[in-house]
Amino acid sequence: MNSIIETIQKQIAENPILLYMKGSPKLPSCGFSAKAVQIISACNERFAYVDVLSNPDIRTQLPKFSNWPTFPQLWLNGELIGGCEIIIEMYQNGELQLIIKEVYNKYNLKN
Repeated sequence: MNSIIETIQKQIAENPILLYMKGSPKLPSCGFSAKAVQIISACNERFAYVDVLSNPDIRTQLPKFSNWPTFPQLWLNGELIGGCEIIIEMYQNGELQLIIKEVYNKYNLKN
């Protein structure tokens, strides 16, 4: 179990914009994951993702690690932002776009 937590910590540390989701961005397996992908993609920046359906250990352990019970989970700059409703709300008020741009500038990421 410790190695799963270490894997999660490594994924979060190595990916400044990371979405834990059901399915993949091209083929989401739930409506909430699909909506999260749509919104993050609308910010016009690349992001990493982990399909929790094909990683059952991560699917089980991440909610305990993050204290967030559901998927998707958006992590920016090592911090949990939240799930679909929070992503939608932040996008609608312009906050998500600003944070994603800051993360991109901080890490000098290429689009």
